[in-house]
Amino acid sequence: MSEVTPRPEDQSSASRVDKAYHDLRSRLLSGHFAPNARLTEAELTSLLDVSRGTVRSVLVRLAHEGYLTSEPNRGVRTRVFTVDEALAVLEAREVLESALARAAAERVTDLELEALARTCDQMRAAEYARNAAEYSRLNREFHRQVRAAARQPILSGFVDALVYPLVMRQYRDLTTRHPRADSLSEHLAILAAVQTRNPAASAAAMRHHVSSARRALLLNTHRAAEQTEHPPAGEKRGR
Repeated sequence: MSEVTPRPEDQSSASRVDKAYHDLRSRLLSGHFAPNARLTEAELTSLLDVSRGTVRSVLVRLAHEGYLTSEPNRGVRTRVFTVDEALAVLEAREVLESALARAAAERVTDLELEALARTCDQMRAAEYARNAAEYSRLNREFHRQVRAAARQPILSGFVDALVYPLVMRQYRDLTTRHPRADSLSEHLAILAAVQTRNPAASAAAMRHHVSSARRALLLNTHRAAEQTEHPPAGEKRGR
């Protein structure tokens, strides 16, 4: 039985959907939209310069992957995490990223080490220039490079499924310095451990970095607010 060759118009349509998907996903991860922001087809067709049919396909895919929520009478919105959901995401990321750093130390190539070192140099320059947006982009790139060096696609896929940047977007303390004071030194510690191809040290450095980022978020503040608004059963609010 002969294989069916996709028609050029089918390939073109798939390419448009894929490009629009990556464009909108990138905007979601970079914080372009606020948490719980409503996304309309009209807005997105203009923003992405695609048809409504393409937008619908992209929204269905992103909702399935956990970037968006879609509910009757509320439409499509950017995802919002409860404190417990956010903590679960961060704890899972800590375990997964440390395992990936361990694997990276065992499998990294010289070219990958050079790329990681360049990224850290660029992060240092961005921090010096107080370019928080560029630092954030490079931070994501550094973690992507570690995951690539690990050569563990299943673990990497689990990290992507956590949509961690959305949690950061929702719970970051906007009153404090960004990036955190110790962020660059933590990345340099990870780099040094991977450069020496020390799996245990790489895992420990990554775990320390991710747990430090978790502690810097406003999770405790939000948890206190949630408990005040919804006290445990049997407790009454103060009058």
